[in-house]
Amino acid sequence: MKHLFIFFLIVFGTQLKAQKVFSTEYSSQADVKVFVVDYESQSDLKVYKVQYDSQAGSNDGKWFFTEYASQAKKKIFFVDYESQADLKIFFVKYDSQAGWRNNSKKYLLY
Repeated sequence: MKHLFIFFLIVFGTQLKAQKVFSTEYSSQADVKVFVVDYESQSDLKVYKVQYDSQAGSNDGKWFFTEYASQAKKKIFFVDYESQADLKIFFVKYDSQAGWRNNSKKYLLY
């Protein structure tokens, strides 16, 4: 029973850090296409960029941009037009402002 608990802790513990992202060069390489909006009210997700990977959130808008695609949970591509995006984000200044505005899009980052 103890081993089973440790197994689940390892498997699900690593999945909680879903906000490690990598920005791809091409849209075909991405899991999610993202558009940065001008106003918070237009966004699906308010994103705060953290400095260290240990600060990355559990699908709560705190993102750490990795240097390599293999280090990331999700690969994203920044599109030029809102109509091309799966997810609209707005970058916030403080980590306490980060979070979902449109919960129906949460599945994109799981």
